[in-house]
Amino acid sequence: MKAKQEHQPIDREVVIAGGGPIGLELAVALQEVGVSYVLLEAHQIGHTISRWPRHTHFYSTAERIAIASVPIPFADHDHITGEQYLAYLRAVVQQFNLRINAYERVVTLERSQEMFDVSTETRTGEHLYRASHVVLAIGDMGKVNELQIPGEDLPHVTHQLDDPHRYFGQRLLVVGGGNSALEFAARCWRAGAEVTLSYRRATFNPMFVKAALMEDLRTLTREEKITFLPRTAPVEIGPQYVTLTPTRDGERIDGEHTRHRADFVLLCTGYRANLSLFKQVGVTLDRWGRVPRFDPQTMETDVPGLYVAGTAANGDRGRHQLFIETTHHHVRKIVKHISGKEPTRVNSLVPEGPQDLSI
Repeated sequence: MKAKQEHQPIDREVVIAGGGPIGLELAVALQEVGVSYVLLEAHQIGHTISRWPRHTHFYSTAERIAIASVPIPFADHDHITGEQYLAYLRAVVQQFNLRINAYERVVTLERSQEMFDVSTETRTGEHLYRASHVVLAIGDMGKVNELQIPGEDLPHVTHQLDDPHRYFGQRLLVVGGGNSALEFAARCWRAGAEVTLSYRRATFNPMFVKAALMEDLRTLTREEKITFLPRTAPVEIGPQYVTLTPTRDGERIDGEHTRHRADFVLLCTGYRANLSLFKQVGVTLDRWGRVPRFDPQTMETDVPGLYVAGTAANGDRGRHQLFIETTHHHVRKIVKHISGKEPTRVNSLVPEGPQDLSI
């Protein structure tokens, strides 16, 4: 059992929860204008990116995901890998000597007497911070979208690809129809796996799938290198077989079930936001309780002093509509509203797009 710390709360003007790119860019900007802060990260900086398979490339070009006006040292400014970006983030933290508390998870968040009490948990015990402002930059991928079917927790079933090498010479069933499903199916086939792709719809949606991935998958299925099972969805996973049911318009229907043999199952069903901290502190969640209410001009929620930054502003709407490159402007708005000063250490290469996610 972890020891509870008895010392006095640590006072900061701003507590940032989340050590992703936008959280780090915010720390740089606050430091620039002289606002005291601490950044709390439950894992390590860039945790979501660190979970990517090795050698996975960004879809965005390097200059669009650069932070704090620090160029990414990449020869042709094309699409960098996750490993290269993590090295870049580490360099930014070192360059600005940012105050980062890694492996310190925010457990509770309460507003009291116009201040916030932020309780955290570490391997060595619990800590308490008191702040005038809190920024939740916790992303929108805090929870896996589980299918809630028997066998989903079996050891040969996973929701994220670690290394395609794992599936060399194995029968792999990939479930999903987004970018990750198509990319992982192709990568695993090229690593020597026997790949089958199950998708609950008849075709892939070009609004949400990169054209290059779609064309690659079409070529691989046309040449019968990857087996494609459209209008199917898994209903049970066993040690050797996955039971699939027919679907219509993406929904399961009554029909003859089929059994597909698989040594491994990769469920590319996406992620959901963890809204628990928003709920704890009383932020209104609109659109069926899935999106935090905030002012698009300041990023302040309807709880005074509490802000949302980065992809966390997307809430739990199912489709990821915000990305690193489209949320740099959140940093400028938050810092200006808190300090009254205009920060310069913010990526200004990407213009602000339509702000239609707030309520």
